[in-house]
Amino acid sequence: MLSISGIRGVVGESLTPEVAVKYAGAFGEYCKRLQPQNPTIVLGRDGRITGKSLTHIISSTLLATGVNVRAIGICPTPTVQLAVEHSDAIGGISVTASHNPMEWNGMKFIAGTGMFLDGDENRSMWAIAEANEVRYVPWKSPGKHTADDIWIRKHIDALLALSYIAREKIQQRKLKVVLDCVNAAGGVIVPALLRELGCEVIEMNCDVSGIFSHTPEPVPENLTDLAARVKSEKADIGIAVDPDVDRLVLITEKGEPYGEEYTIASAVAFVLGREAELGHTHTKSVVVNLSTTRAVDDIAARYGAKVYRTPVGEINVAKKMKTIGAIIGGEGSGGVILPAVHLGRDAIVGIGLILQLLSEFDGTLSDLKASLPQYSIAKGKINLGTISPGNVLAAIKEKYRNNGRITTEDGLRIDFPDYWVHLRKSNTEPIVRVIAEAKTMEQASNVVEKFSKEIRTH
Repeated sequence: MLSISGIRGVVGESLTPEVAVKYAGAFGEYCKRLQPQNPTIVLGRDGRITGKSLTHIISSTLLATGVNVRAIGICPTPTVQLAVEHSDAIGGISVTASHNPMEWNGMKFIAGTGMFLDGDENRSMWAIAEANEVRYVPWKSPGKHTADDIWIRKHIDALLALSYIAREKIQQRKLKVVLDCVNAAGGVIVPALLRELGCEVIEMNCDVSGIFSHTPEPVPENLTDLAARVKSEKADIGIAVDPDVDRLVLITEKGEPYGEEYTIASAVAFVLGREAELGHTHTKSVVVNLSTTRAVDDIAARYGAKVYRTPVGEINVAKKMKTIGAIIGGEGSGGVILPAVHLGRDAIVGIGLILQLLSEFDGTLSDLKASLPQYSIAKGKINLGTISPGNVLAAIKEKYRNNGRITTEDGLRIDFPDYWVHLRKSNTEPIVRVIAEAKTMEQASNVVEKFSKEIRTH
């Protein structure tokens, strides 16, 4: 699979050593063209069992192109991004397949800004790969390999240095936390951070073996053991991260999902509230994608902040944040972006902000959620067969052009007074995804069904 998020595939099938060499070499060549003299690429991996051998292949290929490699070991993708943004590196590669199952692996390519390559940058790199324009250097002038294990510590320190974080306040709360890192990259950094914040940590699946203990995507149906453990341990909170630690999912003290959308909503509420307390009067802006909860808009309105929405995808959110100087942003999949640390989704940042918010809140995590604007999101997908997704969306847009507020940046989103619906066509399959949000799950599900029927009967 080749996308704006990099490459990923099943190791030994679609992701072979030849594929790894092809794209690692292309990225090395791409970086040399940006910085011909002494370019350095940061290289980290998420702990998968295939990560060690794949990283060796990638590293050797990069060195053969004449690029220096700064290997930072098993660590979150956000740590690789931070290491690029806060060093002299021209780029980075995180060896990960994000939330895909254990047999998958891949590469996420990071620009010198610390953000992922955007559409144009990816196309430039892919063109090098397809045209086989990689130039390898003579035997006497390969790149230099350096092992650098300081970046997990730097990542924690960057969070703790934030003016928003009062470590003593969190330590005083003595939170009891059950933690599930799915035996991947979070298993080192997250327990260390939580213990520094004075939490009692009950670890589940934190051995960094790369043997995933359950399906790794951090959605409620894959976190039933965590939910049960939170209840049996009478813990204050359950925390789950995906294999490369860019998504944060929470379980309440009742053993119930907090909701991925409410990770970003809570972080926005905390940051905007803290900015107001600090008396900062400059214009505040928040960036989220078009499928993220309307709760963010309601919270921003309390503080006079403006919300901007982008197409789905971390790079789209991050680029907009950088352009307008947004104070916080992210995506409703549990991804929080705080530019004060770095411009990428980061579960470590999310954990710090949520624990600070909870430590200052007079109540439980479920009480905290109840204090926020309440919405429910429902999702569906429609297989179109031979019908053109573009034609379907154009017809629905025309039908509702006078009934709701239309946005066409990413498929079709229609905002009505008491709900919204987002219709997105897949880039790889003849399907349309239907996402709707309303005040109740029943209403949101009805909206999904209504628009699904309209698509089917087009």
